[in-house]
Amino acid sequence: MPPKGPAAKNKDIAPVEEDVIQAVILAESFNKRFKPLTIDRPRCLLPICNAPLLDWTLESLALAGVQEIFVVCRSHPELVKAAIKESKWSKPGSGLKIVPIVTAKQTFTPGDALRDIYTHGIITNDFVLVTGDLVSNIRIDEVVRVHKERRKVDRDAIMTMVVKESGVVHRTRSKGESAVFVVDPETDRLLHYESVTGYPKTKIARIPREVLNEHPECEIRYDLIDCSIDICSVEVPSLFQDNFDYGHIRRDFVHGVLTSDLLMKNIYTYVAKDGYAARVQDTKSYDAVSKDILSRWTFPLVPDNNHPSSHAYEHRRGNKYFPRDNTVILSRTCTVGTNTLIGSHSQIFDNAVITSSVIGRRCKILPRAKITNSYIFDDTTIEADCVITSSIIGTMVNVKEGTVVEKGCLIADEVTVGPKGLVKEFERVSKKTKTLGAASSTDDEDEDSELEDIGEEQLEKLRADLGTGSNAFVWPPRTLILEDEETDEIENVNNLRLMRLGDNATDSPVSEAESVSTDDASSPSESDVEDNLDESHSSASSNASTSTPATSSKGVSKEEVEFKLEVTQSLERAFEEGHSVDNASVELKTLRMASNVPLSRVREAVIAALVDRISVVSPEDGAAKQKVEVEKVVERWGELINKIGGIDGVETISILQNHCATTNTQLFGQILVSFYQNDVIDEDDLKNWQRLPASRTGQVDSAENHKKFWVIGSRILQQLLEQDSEDESDEDGDEDDE
Repeated sequence: MPPKGPAAKNKDIAPVEEDVIQAVILAESFNKRFKPLTIDRPRCLLPICNAPLLDWTLESLALAGVQEIFVVCRSHPELVKAAIKESKWSKPGSGLKIVPIVTAKQTFTPGDALRDIYTHGIITNDFVLVTGDLVSNIRIDEVVRVHKERRKVDRDAIMTMVVKESGVVHRTRSKGESAVFVVDPETDRLLHYESVTGYPKTKIARIPREVLNEHPECEIRYDLIDCSIDICSVEVPSLFQDNFDYGHIRRDFVHGVLTSDLLMKNIYTYVAKDGYAARVQDTKSYDAVSKDILSRWTFPLVPDNNHPSSHAYEHRRGNKYFPRDNTVILSRTCTVGTNTLIGSHSQIFDNAVITSSVIGRRCKILPRAKITNSYIFDDTTIEADCVITSSIIGTMVNVKEGTVVEKGCLIADEVTVGPKGLVKEFERVSKKTKTLGAASSTDDEDEDSELEDIGEEQLEKLRADLGTGSNAFVWPPRTLILEDEETDEIENVNNLRLMRLGDNATDSPVSEAESVSTDDASSPSESDVEDNLDESHSSASSNASTSTPATSSKGVSKEEVEFKLEVTQSLERAFEEGHSVDNASVELKTLRMASNVPLSRVREAVIAALVDRISVVSPEDGAAKQKVEVEKVVERWGELINKIGGIDGVETISILQNHCATTNTQLFGQILVSFYQNDVIDEDDLKNWQRLPASRTGQVDSAENHKKFWVIGSRILQQLLEQDSEDESDEDGDEDDE
């Protein structure tokens, strides 16, 4: 047989297939910060420096070596698909495979989107998770490599979060939403994550004591910007599928994984030393990222090199950008200041002044118009003598002669304002629609309408200052809309002020009494790290110091109230569906870990739910019937009080006393006896509770009931002791007879 040649040898060797780097882009924003600009298109298609945000994100991923991208979109899917089709990265030979995934209309959170990704079954390897408003030049492929190497050592590593160091005045650092990271300096493992809001002002970060006990050396950092770039294992979507309460990726998923004693999964951080990454998550960051692009911090992603929409710009001194095709018409007397970009086929007329702004394509800026720190989208006309300051003006808008647009305004597409109109500070203006509800029926950010309760008469009033030729109206102030609504603390009106263009929030109603946004009450399992967060930005790490837990003047925090509601709902499901005590206790433990509340709060919620479940019979029916109702509940569910962990009979009696003192005053004695008979408490617990001074006094408003209950408890204890004495006498008598 002739020897095999080189070709035959190569044929026997199987080709080595490299892992394809997959990415998931969440093209939904899940908030309303850019309304009404996002009425007719999703936020990811809003232009920044004359290219859609989604194009900047695709460019960032392509630069990082990603090969397969899934774009998750909910509303306006036809626009997103068209934008992807028109993108240069969808062309043959680009090296990218881009697949749009249309989710259900019921997708209201990032968690819902990831659950939908799981059901599609498209993720086959570790993947990159980003949002559709990301601008970045970080080499994500290096982060993926580090993540995969770590996974070989730690199979429980499910996520690597990309963060960057920053100072307190970094313009892409959000003042309304940030976080405290507790990191192991040796392994970069994230030990604790705590969200921080600008309003109410957060001054105390609470670190679980067990974190400090298990990790004597750790870094507590408030100098990190979350880049919203995550390298995730294939397990991440399934964890969202298994936990339907995970909505927000950071505050729910990351916090839930780190505090769960059931999942046993690890999350790591990657501190990017070089490169740029930022999200356009609000109008203030829209301004900041635009300035960074114009100032060339995002190189090589700059207008004159790698512009996502393939527009060719010339870079001139002072960071001025003009189209290379020379299609812009500039009057000899106009002024174009620094940090300015002018789109192709635009015209700037006599004595017009443009400074630190972006002008779209085919725009007309007529004589003596003054535009400062603003963003004008395509096909818009700014007529003579108009003044526009720190605002965003949509596509095909006509701002008529002599109109003033004050700082922080948003004007939606196809609006006409003026002549001599006035758009006041931070007003939102959109075109009047045939039906009020239509204004948000296609909105990508929320299905509800902020206008459905606004009548025609009110619309006329809101439109009064816009000029006689206007076709639009001013949206009601957010304070009017949200006054009676329960909103996420991040989306609180006063917190949103810290995230809108042109607002320095110097008159924000933050007071010392409201200066702590996390709960004022802490537990023995927590440690207060009282670094002044405003003054600790520049510190790379902090030494954790434990102190006596703070007490709350209000008693129970908002988080604990919400937790109690979740426990009540969980128990109601258990009651109605007949769950086992073991399954109910596991769910409560998981809720406790996710909410990071002390065990006593869980016991309070459980006892309150059990007491409230007992049917109260009328006095005419007698104590015997009431005893049956008590036994029905306690025999079935009483064991749950001790199953949740940390058995403490004295605390159980005290909680029962406090709850009955203000609600079911006639049930205390029978429930106490039933607790004893079902081994929830014992005689020693009764004795120790009886000795507590608080068991006799209680709160001022329920002191009388506390004293009465103490007497009832003492009688029950005495009866039990007498019964035990009789039983012992009977036993002695039986022995004597023998």
